[in-house]
Amino acid sequence: MRLLIIADTHVPLRAKDMPTQVWREVDEADVVLHAGDWVHADLLDRLEQRARVIGVAGNNDGPDLHTRLPEVATVELDGMRWAVVHETGPAKGREERCAKDYPDVEVLVFGHSHIPWDTTAPGGLRLLNPGSPTDRRRQPVCTYMTATVDSGVLTEVTLHPLPGREGGSPRADGRRGPAR
Repeated sequence: MRLLIIADTHVPLRAKDMPTQVWREVDEADVVLHAGDWVHADLLDRLEQRARVIGVAGNNDGPDLHTRLPEVATVELDGMRWAVVHETGPAKGREERCAKDYPDVEVLVFGHSHIPWDTTAPGGLRLLNPGSPTDRRRQPVCTYMTATVDSGVLTEVTLHPLPGREGGSPRADGRRGPAR
């Protein structure tokens, strides 16, 4: 099972749309996991037309998304238990805190920081943050993740940099860099 893992798309505030490379990954994925901060429900609608979507609402999402999406989504994918949440709190102590807060899952996908993250907590919980495909913030480039699950085993997790996205994210007004 091929998974696309994204978060913090902020469409159309930080970018007019997701990069073409990410849309190609949507079409290749069996499931898209989105860890919140969509900003507008139009992106959710377009994703759902093309793929199975497991998503959550983030702190920048309005009531329209909060009525459609949970704060925490749990799902079993090819024999593996996953949870998706937007925010997990500070980096310090994250693994132990998440292992305590999500004892019944094997993989936790989160967003919010725009900082890619791939660690394993004591007890085996895998924590994944794909960064952002549209708003790199203080990161060198925008990013997303893909993963493969085979019969209950996570066999591959890949962080993908987005070429040409190192100079700042295109904003809704067409300029580059962070909106002020």
